[in-house]
Amino acid sequence: MNELILLKLGELVLKGLNRHTFEERLCGNIRRRIHPYGKFLVTSKQSTIYVEPLNDSCDLDGAFNACRYIFGIVALSKAHPCEKNKEAILETARTYLKDQLEAAHTFKVESKRADKNFPMTSIQLSQWVGGELDDLFPNLTADMHHPELVVNVEVREKAAYVHGNPEQGAGGLPVSINGVGVSLLSGGIDSPVSTYMMAKRGLALDLVHFFSPPYTSQQAKEKVIELAQLLTPYTGRTMLHIVPFTKIQEEIRKNCPEEYFTLIMRRFMMRIAGSIAGRIGAGCIVTGECLGQVASQTMEAMRSTEDVCELPVFRPLIGMDKEEIVTISRRIGTFGTSILPYEDCCTVFTPRHPKTHPALEEVRAAEAALDADALVAEALAGTEKLRLKPQ
Repeated sequence: MNELILLKLGELVLKGLNRHTFEERLCGNIRRRIHPYGKFLVTSKQSTIYVEPLNDSCDLDGAFNACRYIFGIVALSKAHPCEKNKEAILETARTYLKDQLEAAHTFKVESKRADKNFPMTSIQLSQWVGGELDDLFPNLTADMHHPELVVNVEVREKAAYVHGNPEQGAGGLPVSINGVGVSLLSGGIDSPVSTYMMAKRGLALDLVHFFSPPYTSQQAKEKVIELAQLLTPYTGRTMLHIVPFTKIQEEIRKNCPEEYFTLIMRRFMMRIAGSIAGRIGAGCIVTGECLGQVASQTMEAMRSTEDVCELPVFRPLIGMDKEEIVTISRRIGTFGTSILPYEDCCTVFTPRHPKTHPALEEVRAAEAALDADALVAEALAGTEKLRLKPQ
């Protein structure tokens, strides 16, 4: 029997009659993500997903690393199967976990007996295996409360499985189980985090970036592409829409009152995102807005930008502090790229005294001089699309 990967489900186990749909979607996501690492059999049974290599050429380490980023998995372990008898379980623990057992000072054994035909109870099996390992490894002391190493034994339908401490998974829900959305991606810290958070809640996401040459550089564009690529281990296959935004911003500067520049710019972003959403069948728009963080993120300002949307706007960061957002950004690996000092279209033509508490009718009147439909159509016609996949 060969080493395999055990994946533990999170909140999926709380689902009712539609649980099977969630599990099938998750298994499909896993198969796609581990496909580059060889041929694996992926099956689901009793709140556990088994990832079994079908030949010796499979890269189990590569598949295991890919599974770390897949939403819907709360914990994962490499495990070794063995026959369902106590002697085989002990021998597998002794040999498979030898290095970990020799390195640890304290340990305990936790057993789960999913196969109720197994002759020992979970407690009896843990006590017997633990006692034998204590004799075999003099460096070990049993600690039931805070052990360095937990020897896990799972007696299941096909075999018994032995593994050490599990690693924490990405949690959340399988990507695409809650439909498709469009997420606005700037070059800053917030929008990659908001994209990650909504993907974690089961949204498949297309990303939309607004690019304003010559006011924003090629390096700024490449930075955003890198951010999108960094998100793909979580989002899976992703389409990045790069929208030319220069003409819209220049028309706003020429025709609209300065204090409304940012608000009108945001309204155009929402219009364009809504049009892209309609083309791909998305059901929402995701932004990285956080209440009160900047002038365009007051309650009244967000109301004025949402005014042009037909779809719901999800703002997962709305009540978070900046440090909370930065912490997540560091954890998911986007922070270092986000702080690279390249300009963003949101900083182009920034008003000296932006309107922070605008009346909706005032904003509508301020942009009335523009042919919004024509400007949106032109921007959409010039949009560049990049398809990204996890590397």
